[in-house]
Amino acid sequence: MLLRSGILTASDGEAVALENATGTSGVVLVCEHASAVLPAAAGDLGLSADALSSHIAWDPGALAIARRLSTALDGVLVHQRFSRLIYDCNRPPESPAAMPEKSEIYEIPGNRDLAPAERYARTAALYIPFHDRVSAELSRIAGEGRKPVVVTIHTFTPVYFGKPREVEIGILHDTDSRLADAMLEAAAAGGPYRVERNSPYGPEDGVTHTLRLHALPLGLANVMIEVRNDLVRDDAGVEAVSAYLADLISGALERVA
Repeated sequence: MLLRSGILTASDGEAVALENATGTSGVVLVCEHASAVLPAAAGDLGLSADALSSHIAWDPGALAIARRLSTALDGVLVHQRFSRLIYDCNRPPESPAAMPEKSEIYEIPGNRDLAPAERYARTAALYIPFHDRVSAELSRIAGEGRKPVVVTIHTFTPVYFGKPREVEIGILHDTDSRLADAMLEAAAAGGPYRVERNSPYGPEDGVTHTLRLHALPLGLANVMIEVRNDLVRDDAGVEAVSAYLADLISGALERVA
C-alpha cells in the first residue's frame, strides 16, 4: 500500500520520542531503528507478519540497550517510533535504502516505485522531525555549557544472507575515531565479547549517516555501536551487554574529554 496522503495520523502519535530529557552528562543516545511499528495508513507494506517482526523492520533489543545506557550514563535518549521500513532514519532522503524496495531476502511491495511526492511526504513526516529533535538536543546541551557526545545504538542479525557473523559487538566510526579508538583499546584488554572495529558494517556501507549529519560537522565525539541481537534476547542479556558498554563508553569519555 502506498501512502498517498497523511503519513501519520493523530492516532499514530509523534514520529520521535525523547527520554531522560533532564540527563546531565551531555551524552545524546540515538536509536534510529527502535521500533517495528508501521503507521496505521501504511498497512503491512505487503509483508508477512514474520517479516514485519524480523530484523528488516527494526533492531531487536536496541531500544532496551539504549534505555539502560541512558540511565547508566545519565544521557538523553532520542528514538524513532516507527519502523525503518517506512523510513530508515539512518539514511539520507536521496539514498535508496531510506525507503528500501528490498531488505536482505525480503521484497517490500509497499515501497516499490514510490512517487517523488510519496518519498517527500515520508521524509517530511519521519526523517525531518527525528533529526530536528537530535539537533535540538545537541544545541540545548551546548547552550548550557556542556560538550555534547553522540552515541548511536543498533543491533544486527547473527546470520545475514545465510552467512554466520562471528563478531558480537561492533564499534563503528567515520572520519572521527577518537571515541571508538578509546573504546576499542579498552575492549582489547579483555572482556566477555568479541569486539571489532567497523564490523559487521562500516562507513563505506552508508551506516554512519547520523554521525555525519550531527557529530562530524561540529567536531563532537561520537560512536556507533552494533550488538549482535542474539545476545540481547532476554533481560539478562540486555543487562550484561549494557553494563559492558556503559563501562567502555564512560571510560573512553574520560580519556577523550
